[in-house]
Amino acid sequence: MRNYSPYHIDGIPKLSEAIPLGLQHVLAMFVSNLTPVIIVTGVLNVPMDVKTNLIQACMLIAGINTLVQAYTIGPVGARLPIVVGISFTFVPVAISIGTKYGMEGILGAVMVGGLFEACIGLCMKKIRRFFPPVVTGVVVLSIGLSLIPVGINSFAGGVGASDFGSLTNLGLGAAVLTVVIILKQFTKGITSTGSVFIGTVFGFIVALIFGLTDLSPIKEMPFVSIPKPLSYGFAFHADAIFAMMMMFIVSAVETVGDMSGVTMGGAGREVTDRELSGGIMADGLGCVLASIFSILPTTSFSQNTGIVTMTGVMSRFVVGVGAMFLIAGAFFPKLGALLTVVPSSVIGGSLVMIFAMIFISGVNLITKEPLRGKNAVILSVSLGVGYGLGAVPGALVNFPESIRLIFGGSGIVVSASIAVILNILLPNDKK
Repeated sequence: MRNYSPYHIDGIPKLSEAIPLGLQHVLAMFVSNLTPVIIVTGVLNVPMDVKTNLIQACMLIAGINTLVQAYTIGPVGARLPIVVGISFTFVPVAISIGTKYGMEGILGAVMVGGLFEACIGLCMKKIRRFFPPVVTGVVVLSIGLSLIPVGINSFAGGVGASDFGSLTNLGLGAAVLTVVIILKQFTKGITSTGSVFIGTVFGFIVALIFGLTDLSPIKEMPFVSIPKPLSYGFAFHADAIFAMMMMFIVSAVETVGDMSGVTMGGAGREVTDRELSGGIMADGLGCVLASIFSILPTTSFSQNTGIVTMTGVMSRFVVGVGAMFLIAGAFFPKLGALLTVVPSSVIGGSLVMIFAMIFISGVNLITKEPLRGKNAVILSVSLGVGYGLGAVPGALVNFPESIRLIFGGSGIVVSASIAVILNILLPNDKK
């Protein structure tokens, strides 16, 4: 008998319910999925026709890798509702490599790094003991804390916007957030689970009425275009590969946190060894596929983890529907352009709540055991130092650039590293 429940991992809700639920996943990640490649290609002066092809490839690879995570290929894939996209984590190191070795140097390092992360996934069962709830909880907490400023930046109009922080942007974001809260708390069924999608549509309509969005990018796009692989070749340089491998360790840590957030927020349980291993292998091999299409590495998207936590919708079918929209956007550029014209403040109206929900998932993980003794020390030191360095990256100004790239970003790596080390070194509390 068919399971129609959107709250069950194998549930297959009707399309009238699955489409808006899948679209709200796409809306939450769409711009973030394209921006890293736009930034790096802009710095490296990539020709416009090649850049357009790479943007289409971003949508195609994100859709394919999302389907692999949800439905698996053999042992590859987490079999969880995880949405995958191009990762911001790799932007600084990609620019550093690209200015020295060009796009070929970036892609060669990405291919080797992806294989390296897949090997980490194969070994995950043996190293799982280093990731008890207090450690994975610290990672999830760090992800949530690091993303909240991103949500606020979108809420205010997007970084670099000429009207950043204007009353118009703040009012539009507040209106979307209000609609999401009302629908989530005071309605049932699709209007509750699809509150993010409905709130975003509401904000987009308001922006259209008041002339706050520009539809011209939709007219400029062709109706059909096919993404092409191998826009660039590969070059392999030891220093570039080493730097990229370090960032893939960061990506693996974030993926562990995202998978823990999904299972804890959506199902109230810890992630299994099989899910961890398959998810990280899919992350790594998905990056190899990304390198073949000449784009940056992909990874699980934390904002979509927040949607699962907020709505409780665990259906892999819902995420699969969202992935099909991404793939369609790769072949029908006008569809992708429609999603890019949604104002940042409209997206930010729901992101601030979604990112805070990730933080709450981390709290739920950490509080599975009493917060005293060893656990209290792990939490306080890892978050204090990690989040502190993420908030004040200038503290590492005297360290080499490679160290700053790895440890001076969001603080997630520092928090995770300290949590793992202290969990190993500190004695267990006496009963």
